[in-house]
Amino acid sequence: MPTNLPPHYFEAEENYRTARTIEEKIAYLEEMMSIVPKHKGTEHLRADLKRRLSQHRAETKTQKTTVSRQISPFHIDREGAGQVVLVGLPNVGKSALVATLTNAKPEVAAHPFSTWSPTPGMMPIDNIQVQLIDTPPLNPEFIKPAMMDLIRRCDLLAIVIDLQAFPIQQLEDTVTFLEEQRITPACLRERYVHRYDLTFVPTLVVVNKVDTPVMDEDFEILCELSDEVWHFAPVSATTERHVTAFKQAIFERLEIIRIYAKPPGQEPDMKDPFVMRREGTVEEFAGKVHQDFLKTLKTARIWGEGVYDGQSVGRDHVLHDGDIVELRT
Repeated sequence: MPTNLPPHYFEAEENYRTARTIEEKIAYLEEMMSIVPKHKGTEHLRADLKRRLSQHRAETKTQKTTVSRQISPFHIDREGAGQVVLVGLPNVGKSALVATLTNAKPEVAAHPFSTWSPTPGMMPIDNIQVQLIDTPPLNPEFIKPAMMDLIRRCDLLAIVIDLQAFPIQQLEDTVTFLEEQRITPACLRERYVHRYDLTFVPTLVVVNKVDTPVMDEDFEILCELSDEVWHFAPVSATTERHVTAFKQAIFERLEIIRIYAKPPGQEPDMKDPFVMRREGTVEEFAGKVHQDFLKTLKTARIWGEGVYDGQSVGRDHVLHDGDIVELRT
């Protein structure tokens, strides 16, 4: 019997995935439980939801009975326009990428397992900042549950592979490892239509060590040999080749846009944009500027894509990257 889950179930599921506290996770799981219809086709799904709910409730009891507890180093607050977690096998160059592209200074070494804890850093993309997080290499013999939770919560998972060391096998091994932890790249969702225990995470495959122009051809061959569902981005932490394209790929996979506010009678501030999700509306932008605008907003004037300069639009107008918006109350 088909599951036939309504759209608001998947909204609750996404909220659960990005929840930062156990209390929030419990609330969204309870919401998901209330939405799932009760019939034979949903037995496995309901069982998995109950299992996760029981685990989280046990965690809250543990926290309440512990007088003092050490905060996990993997509990990293989001900063900037998005949180991107880099994962991969030993020696693929995650730490070198974070050291090259951000203000962070993770240990970079030729030997494997030089990274033992996560290291966040901020990477500039034009006039916004995106958070990159270096993580310990994946190791089937030593799995940190807190690291898996960090991956489930992130805005974008960046699987890093080494172009010069059997990259296809590295990608397959990484995906297999994550699947064993019930984490799957969102681009593979259609392959797991009957798996209700998986967390699907937006993913970019970062092909590192594309150090010279000669290696560009190797990258093209990799793309041709690999499954077309993957989103690949070449880069070199050593020579910094393709860094601009890499940043653009991160920006596109985060599915965000930059909107510039223009106070009436003044020039817009083009240095400090508001960051929104793609397909965001004027009403959503108004709420980001100030909650009072949600009540008082009448119209808005737009300079940007698909409009003439200063065109008057309503609350439901969909914004595009780079639009300039003047709110009218």
